[in-house]
Amino acid sequence: MKKKIEILAPAGNEEMLRAAVFAGADAVYLGFAGFNARASAGNFTAETLGQAVSFCHGRGVRVHVALNTTVYPHEIRALAGAIGAIAAAGADALIVQDLGVAQLARQIAPGLCLHGSTQMSVQSLEGALALADMGFSRVILARELSREEISHITRECPIETEIFVHGALCMSVSGQCYMSAFLGGRSGNRGSCAGTCRLPFDAGSARPEGACHLSLKDNSLLDKLAEIAGLGVSSAKIEGRLRTPEYVAAAVSAARAGRDGFAFDEELLKGAFSRSGFTQGYYLGKRDKEMFGVRTAEDSAASKAVQPRLRELFRREYPGVEVDLELAVEAEGAKLTVRDEDGNRVTVYGQQEPQPARTDPTPALEKSLAKTGGTPFLARDIRVRMEDGPWYLPASAVNELRRQALEKLLEKRSTLRPFEARPAQITDPPRRAVPARQRLMGRFESLEQVPETAWQELNRVMLPLAEAEKVPAEYRGRTLLEMPRALFGPEEERAARQLEQARTLGFAGFGVQNIAHLHMAKGLPLYGCFGLNVTNQISARRYVEEGLAGVTLLPEMTAGDMAYILPGAPTGALGYGHMPLMITRACPLQNVTDCAHCSRKGELTDRKGKKFPVRCAGGVRTIYNPVPLYMGDKPGSLPVDDIWLWFTVESRAGAAGVLKAYREGRPFEGEFTRGLYFRGTQSANDALNRNQARPQKQEGQE
Repeated sequence: MKKKIEILAPAGNEEMLRAAVFAGADAVYLGFAGFNARASAGNFTAETLGQAVSFCHGRGVRVHVALNTTVYPHEIRALAGAIGAIAAAGADALIVQDLGVAQLARQIAPGLCLHGSTQMSVQSLEGALALADMGFSRVILARELSREEISHITRECPIETEIFVHGALCMSVSGQCYMSAFLGGRSGNRGSCAGTCRLPFDAGSARPEGACHLSLKDNSLLDKLAEIAGLGVSSAKIEGRLRTPEYVAAAVSAARAGRDGFAFDEELLKGAFSRSGFTQGYYLGKRDKEMFGVRTAEDSAASKAVQPRLRELFRREYPGVEVDLELAVEAEGAKLTVRDEDGNRVTVYGQQEPQPARTDPTPALEKSLAKTGGTPFLARDIRVRMEDGPWYLPASAVNELRRQALEKLLEKRSTLRPFEARPAQITDPPRRAVPARQRLMGRFESLEQVPETAWQELNRVMLPLAEAEKVPAEYRGRTLLEMPRALFGPEEERAARQLEQARTLGFAGFGVQNIAHLHMAKGLPLYGCFGLNVTNQISARRYVEEGLAGVTLLPEMTAGDMAYILPGAPTGALGYGHMPLMITRACPLQNVTDCAHCSRKGELTDRKGKKFPVRCAGGVRTIYNPVPLYMGDKPGSLPVDDIWLWFTVESRAGAAGVLKAYREGRPFEGEFTRGLYFRGTQSANDALNRNQARPQKQEGQE
């Protein structure tokens, strides 16, 4: 019998957990306090996690625990404690973004299953294969994939795939959004996203008046679940750890109906939560302006109206555990044995002496035994065995036997089964000094953008992989080729062809931006770029073990934290650049134009009049910070080996001016920001206490 696709529900707190289980979820995912991508959800501690796992396992529901934030050097010991607590609770899987978390989990509790978070930005088969090579048992695919792309990855991938089938859509590719961090100090990679994309943004010169060109409708594929199951996808994930128990129950109930090919009340589902309806744009490959939507007053009123109906969906337990019951009756008494599908078995004995029956009581006894309502159990096979009978037992006695047996079975199933855990081998790294001489590196958008002096003044020049054949042969030995951060559909095939062509052209190496590149470019000289989101020494070392000859650290880090990362290879930091705040597959400019009439260059204006450059290339859009990060007049402030000047929207002359100013240590002319190097972002722990904090201002910015 083919296994049904798993319905995986969010549990932001204990009430949502109960709603998900009572509504019939097969599994739940929840956050461990301090290290998950929804810091303002209720989340779970070591104590409450054990209670949650016990409650769920008793009812046949699996528990996946999210430790899916980036982790900083000073948090490693606390992280080890969290992993130990998850192992002690016997959770079914660990969801991770950071390779350092995965590495530490393997060291502490090798029996724990690892699931690659959607924050890992796995958009391609190569990314899934990279995780398979690292021992992950499941990959949670990017939300932007089409039906055909999901099918291709799932068919060819040796590990399970999981996709989001309902709930909110981030505008940016998950794991590659730095907008909330750079505009307000609250990092999505740290679990503290401020939802900046839901604010007004317009395409044009005026300030927006209600236009929200970065706000997508919620995704909903629940009527496609049977089809998705046919693609081979293992798990259908519902987004929403910051929503309500009523929302969870509505989504789970609709998902169960959709999985079984039945209709469900879509208006009720919209009432639970929607942004002027739902979208299936990514799944169907229809990425147009119909994908965009906002939460209206009418949406809120609809939600209020349906709350009583939604609460009925989780008022009683869903009978998700099938059991076999066998009642044996003889002159000395009666006993009831109950077995579940996992091999658990309990037997209870009656206190009441049976009496001879005039007629066969079997049908009545079977009817009493079948009354499992209000429990998580469903009677599958019922047998009544009489010894020298027939014997009569009153219904009250049978009901009491059934009640006792099911209670004992639930208790047995709820017993925690911890994974073996080993002591963590953690050593605090020394604080490094700033190297006496740092290498100055430059990344450019095209060969035409590179100033003539750059080849002499920069230690390395990085150019997109697509520019390979344009680079003069005499410069290739000092040039890195940057592989694309996004690898959707044809872009993966195109990048693979370009990589194959460039292998023998004498380049110094290749810039790794996505975990997929580890598999694509295995054996080639590699350098890690900031798209890998490296923030701790364990993660950095793991990438070095995978073949990287250098690692650029995530610009969300403080300079102080960077000093504790010594992976045995050079580390780098961004010294200049308009930070790419988002990579999007849906196009915000689609709301005002179409591809045929677009120059592939545009801008978005926020409510304060700031203009965010938008560039289209490689099947995605990149949205840049209006002002550049600049550290040229702060020499020695970043404790890394390599300083990267990251040129994107500048002209060739503009790039030459920045390079000259940086080399001379001059202040920047015009607006700029120091980014997060001297103040950082909120940690997930901080956000638990300050999730209502107002966004902070950047130097030289709003």
